[in-house]
Amino acid sequence: MTTLIPAPRTAERLVTDLFTVIDERRWDELTDVFAPGCVYERPGYEPLAGLADIEHFYRHIRVISVGRHLVDRVVSDLGSAACWGRFTGEDRSGRSLDEGFADTYLVQDGKIVRRTTYFFRAAI
Repeated sequence: MTTLIPAPRTAERLVTDLFTVIDERRWDELTDVFAPGCVYERPGYEPLAGLADIEHFYRHIRVISVGRHLVDRVVSDLGSAACWGRFTGEDRSGRSLDEGFADTYLVQDGKIVRRTTYFFRAAI
């Protein structure tokens, strides 16, 4: 009898899984996409270090109440990936949001160990 070994998750699948978890607010599944010691950097916030900080951010701090990430493209090599696209949704006060974004990722064993988000706004 042959034992099948599941194929490693591709970068495209990892990004799709990440945004499904976030957009559907399935916070208990953050462990499916983030490694335990992960770090998430995003403009306007101190780096979020570890799953507990990331989960707390999504459950209690994030200004977005509902929305969808529409990914235009994902590129990757063996241990890193990047994607870009648009986010549309609403903040907690009901204001419409429409924002271009790009993410970079460091990946290890099929999970994100570092994520950095960039937004397309004039900053300087």
